[in-house]
Amino acid sequence: MIKKAILGRTLGDGKVECYACARRCKIPQGSHGFCFVRQNIGGELALVNYGVLSAIQIDPIEKKPFNHFMPGTYVLGIGTSSCNWGCQFCQNHNISRAKEIDGCYVSPEDIVRRAIECDVKGIAFTYNEPAIFVEYALDVARVAHKEGLFTMFITNGYMTTDAVQEMRGLIDAAVVNFKGNGDEKFSNKFEAVTSNEPIKEALLEMKRSGMHIEITDLIIPQVGESLRACDSLTKWIADNIGAYTPIHFTQFHPDYRMLNYPQTAYKTLKLHYDIARKNGLRYVYIGNVAGNPHENTYCHSCGAIAIKRDGVYLSAWNLGVDDRCKKCNSKIPISGCRETNIIFKDITSVY
Repeated sequence: MIKKAILGRTLGDGKVECYACARRCKIPQGSHGFCFVRQNIGGELALVNYGVLSAIQIDPIEKKPFNHFMPGTYVLGIGTSSCNWGCQFCQNHNISRAKEIDGCYVSPEDIVRRAIECDVKGIAFTYNEPAIFVEYALDVARVAHKEGLFTMFITNGYMTTDAVQEMRGLIDAAVVNFKGNGDEKFSNKFEAVTSNEPIKEALLEMKRSGMHIEITDLIIPQVGESLRACDSLTKWIADNIGAYTPIHFTQFHPDYRMLNYPQTAYKTLKLHYDIARKNGLRYVYIGNVAGNPHENTYCHSCGAIAIKRDGVYLSAWNLGVDDRCKKCNSKIPISGCRETNIIFKDITSVY
């Protein structure tokens, strides 16, 4: 389905500029931007795969990963095709690198109806970069909010502040995915991205909009594991987004064009964890390593386990009224109300 894009403007000679993402592609008539799905049709910018879904699945919210937004709930994740990046390690490359539109059209109303039927609490725009299908995402979000569902972006953050402003009041939370500590030499070579500054600008705009923010950092051995870059990135996050911003250092698993690289050693992830803690970040996680002690949420005040996890599932909840630590009564920064139907893998207390 084709729909006129909201984040575009006409230029001279029949060209249009797309400013959904930071590439700001200038597109001649009959052509397309880097993502293929935003095209110049008759001198106007259009999204040509509006609502055409290539992926739909129910997941625990911790899989996205959100540890501080509606923990323990389930979401309906949806994605389309293509991307505005060219990651050589993409685990969803079958859809993100697709050059042809493939999938089934699902209207915003039908997506929300399916979410309600499945008894999930929110809708996640994920699997491929949601900024490139922002018009559809916002239409879904409008319907979802009317039905009491929350909405979230799982994004590389490489979008314009204009795009973030369109999301204000419609997208409740975002996980912004850095790779390789945001090191620009790595980004240039392995992601086809010249600068990570637009991600930081988008993060600042998300913060101004009141959106819940979590950050992931995929650590790739040999080429994307610079401790210097980690030091710089985590200092910036602590100083500009806030010390209570959750950050997840995630293990790399070989995929796509980087099958010959090893998965990230736990000790490497722990070094990144230690740097982030040294730089003042209070909620630091190690992801994709099941059973490690840093998948739990620890009270920033007394150090007790506030939320215990077994992979992407909760196994214990040690928060009282107003999400306060049961041991010291400190307020844990959790966004959204705790649901009474959280499913626990094991409800044994950890105290």
